[in-house]
Amino acid sequence: MQFRTDIALEHCEYLRQQSPDDMAGVEIQTEEDEANGITATWVEITNEAGVDRIGKPVGNYITLECAAMKAAEPEIHEELSRLLAWKLGALFPLAEEATVLVVGLGNWLVTPDALGPQVCEKMLVTRHLAADMPDELAGRVRNVCALRPGVMGLTGIETAEIVLGVADHVKPDLIIAVDALAARSTARINTTIQITDTGINPGAGLGNKRTPINREGVGVPVIGMGVPTVVSAATLVHDTMAGYANNETIDAHIAAHAADFFVTPKDVDAVVMRLARIIANALNMALHPGISADDVNRYLG
Repeated sequence: MQFRTDIALEHCEYLRQQSPDDMAGVEIQTEEDEANGITATWVEITNEAGVDRIGKPVGNYITLECAAMKAAEPEIHEELSRLLAWKLGALFPLAEEATVLVVGLGNWLVTPDALGPQVCEKMLVTRHLAADMPDELAGRVRNVCALRPGVMGLTGIETAEIVLGVADHVKPDLIIAVDALAARSTARINTTIQITDTGINPGAGLGNKRTPINREGVGVPVIGMGVPTVVSAATLVHDTMAGYANNETIDAHIAAHAADFFVTPKDVDAVVMRLARIIANALNMALHPGISADDVNRYLG
């Protein structure tokens, strides 16, 4: 069975199972915050040998995992936002005068795919205020703008083309693209955040062949961020039937009948709103060096 996942860590886990002594080109570091139940894993693919093994481009992939991420746990959410903001700064340091374009990928009409657009709604956008910035914010914020390009089914335009057109006009120093992802493990649904400096492939986890949004395509560095909100139905069936006889026959039926179906938890609407706030708060703190979590809540409600 070939399972779809956007999470680099899951590719590493599969490789370890298949070839535990063959991790050339892949470096992995893990940190544990036991008090808050947060695990941070930094995967670096260093060369083409790692690319061949993991199936991801050369670069860095940071994964934050926390079971309470999807629950109504505001204190842990604040800690996740602070940690995510710090990891973003470590992944790509920004000059004070930098301009950043945040792109919320996905379809706001489909709840599991609405993470990116919902993050954009909660961003502190400031580029339009550069000429008359309030005194209390002057010197504390960067130029930040946000874009919700929709999906090709709504616009008839390739998402990467829209992002490229806006980037040509705005001239950002960095693009941060936020999207809903797919995972191999059901335990990672709505409990995992991945950030990477390699950009993002919209819809890749669902098997959609869209143009990547990365430095090569748009001409500026691109940070990809996302949370897996769906899992393949084939994964659920395969895991449920694991241990039964005739697995090859079962897998053949899965491939024929369930490969194109994806499922999401029933409370996804409430969970996506929580996840969007965690990520937006992290971005607001990371992009605006003089803004605290309290300031974010004050200005954005």
